[in-house]
Amino acid sequence: MNEYAKVILPKVSFSKDLFRKELSKCVGWVEEPSELDELIKWCYANFGEMYPEILDEVFSQNAA
Repeated sequence: MNEYAKVILPKVSFSKDLFRKELSKCVGWVEEPSELDELIKWCYANFGEMYPEILDEVFSQNAA
């Protein structure tokens, strides 16, 4: 699933709302905690400067 995220998120990163929507979908599809950790690290490395508030919001909602 992370491969899908790595393809789609850069393509939708031009739109804040679309990025949030697609990131939420990707997080919802993750089945293994290790995959989520990998996704989080990759997202912060690639979009941490562009959308830090969206990353914090989406990942904190799914941390529980």
